[in-house]
Amino acid sequence: MAQKVRQPLPGAQPRVRFALPSESLEDAVATTAGNIPASGGMFRHPIYFGFMGTVGVGIAIFLNYIVANTSQLLLWIVTALFIALGLDPVVRWLETRKVPRPLGIVLTLVVLLGAVAIFFATLIPTIVDQTTQLVQKAPGWINDFLSSDLFHQLDVQYHVVDTINQQVAKFFQNAQTVGGVFGGVVGVGTTIANGLFGTLIVLVLSLYFLASMPSIKKWGYRLAPRSRRARVEELSEEITRGVGNYVIGQACVAILNAAFAFIVMSILHVPFSVLLAFVVALLAFIPLVGGMLAAVVVTAVSLTLGWQTAVIYAICHFAYLQFEAYFISPRIMQKAVAVPGAIAVISVIAGGSLLGVLGALIAIPTAAAVMLLVKEVFIVRQDKM
Repeated sequence: MAQKVRQPLPGAQPRVRFALPSESLEDAVATTAGNIPASGGMFRHPIYFGFMGTVGVGIAIFLNYIVANTSQLLLWIVTALFIALGLDPVVRWLETRKVPRPLGIVLTLVVLLGAVAIFFATLIPTIVDQTTQLVQKAPGWINDFLSSDLFHQLDVQYHVVDTINQQVAKFFQNAQTVGGVFGGVVGVGTTIANGLFGTLIVLVLSLYFLASMPSIKKWGYRLAPRSRRARVEELSEEITRGVGNYVIGQACVAILNAAFAFIVMSILHVPFSVLLAFVVALLAFIPLVGGMLAAVVVTAVSLTLGWQTAVIYAICHFAYLQFEAYFISPRIMQKAVAVPGAIAVISVIAGGSLLGVLGALIAIPTAAAVMLLVKEVFIVRQDKM
């Protein structure tokens, strides 16, 4: 029965695949310099030179138009490739354990999606409940602030209430502003729909990139000259390995940061601890400044219990950040990337300005890749001159 199942159907043909051309030494030797006709040079033919220059400018303008109109798609592709590089070390580790790559990809995705599903299944009800409590308690906090002596003093000196009433009246009298609010509501719905669609596209692309990562690398290496192909492969493997280890390491650091914050918040009875722990985990993915922002956000919420609680939490969290910087991150990131502090700060700021949060995430691996290329290619070439 098994042999009958393995037999192809009558008349069936194997699937056509776009494979690499065969590489052999005969093909490399067959093409020599003597067989290539000598070129007269473009400068000897000014009309041809001008035409090719015009074509080059047109191609550059066309590529700029494509990039400008497909920026969202390019952002999705970069995100999917970043996720695939982060999961690739796990799949390769399974391959070293004699697990076939397709099965390793399936196991990795099943474990990842299962963990995400369990996480959100337990987290979303708590987040919804705590968000509802936050919305319900917010008017009371506002009324308490409006009834405080500090606000009355500010109102007497700066006429805060009169200013707010005037601005509210102007707001509702302006038809364009009111229409903009309703347009903003529609825009929020469109943004949510686009976000869900983009998430689906990123997941599908991540799966395809992860499944075809070896063939993508093989195609990329074949684009390099034969004499430099081994060096290109060595540098590319080091870069991709460093990026993958960085993604996994940053995820571990974010989880540990959120777990510590949740424990401290539970001891101090800080409200909305689960919601705030989730925020801490998200912010911790942003290198350098994410942990500091998370500490400031939770400390601000802790002020609702009194300044003593806020001070205690701030001391604990900032102490943990120091412990993380000197003991946790170096051990987790020892197989990832190593970038000097000044270059890391500049790259994160530049990446955040160009691509937002995603740019800040991929800034340090990109800077590490550039530094590696400068060290192994440019400086080596300069030393030989």
